[in-house]
Amino acid sequence: MGVVVDPGVPPEIAGLLRANAPLLSRVRAGWVPSAEVRLQRRRSPSSAMLLAATPVVIALMAVLLASPLAPAGFVLLGTYVFIVLVKIASMSELPEDDRPHERHVYEQARWYDGRYLLADDFDREAGLVLTRAQRAIGSVLRSHVNAEGLLDDARNAVMLPAQEWEIARLLAKLSALRAEHRELLARGLAPEVGAVVEQLERALVNSEAAVVARVEALERYAAHVAEAERAYHARGQIEELRSRLPRYEELLAESGADTFAVPEIERLAEDADTLERTLRRSVKSAHEAFRYLEG
Repeated sequence: MGVVVDPGVPPEIAGLLRANAPLLSRVRAGWVPSAEVRLQRRRSPSSAMLLAATPVVIALMAVLLASPLAPAGFVLLGTYVFIVLVKIASMSELPEDDRPHERHVYEQARWYDGRYLLADDFDREAGLVLTRAQRAIGSVLRSHVNAEGLLDDARNAVMLPAQEWEIARLLAKLSALRAEHRELLARGLAPEVGAVVEQLERALVNSEAAVVARVEALERYAAHVAEAERAYHARGQIEELRSRLPRYEELLAESGADTFAVPEIERLAEDADTLERTLRRSVKSAHEAFRYLEG
């Protein structure tokens, strides 16, 4: 199931959240990373050399400044000061990429709290329904007919993740209410509230049925896409065979066996036309199912 992320979250942050489900569970449970910032750095060789050369440079500058070569001493002094200032500037701030990974994940998890859902947010029934939705969406987005633009790939790329998020959000809310309802029943109820409880249970059942209906619509769409996918691959195979047909006909003619040509070979062109029509019908059916989803 993994982490389900609101499509409005930037892709790079969404990828980070999906890749760190265990850490997000710890954040959800109240874990906070250490607030310490690594201020100490491993001293680089250039820093050590600069530090060791300082006394020598100072002594040399003193000699030069006291001699006729004083201008050279000023040049040496200016160069050395410039090098030191550049080195200090490069060490003054901790680069963004040096932040500990866990703290970075924690900060993004807190910032986008409420815009991602974890496996713990779903009870068993809701998890099964969400898995069905994700399987249907994945089969559409991974299909060749979608990649080739035979479907509305741009709308699929936007609408299907939005459908996944909306279904997941409703299932998480449904799971939370069911847990609260089970806890309420476990405490025992007075006879006077029986009618109210029945209404609440009916609301839960009806809500789940509505979500399942959405998932079934996705599955129907995926089924139409799967049919188009089969026709797409079969058409490709037929086209490949048709391209080879002249060589077979030439062989049959040269061997004097052309009168015994296999009828199946002669029907290749007809089969290709049939598959083309099947593919178009399948794609049309998929488009109709897509419009039903939008409604």
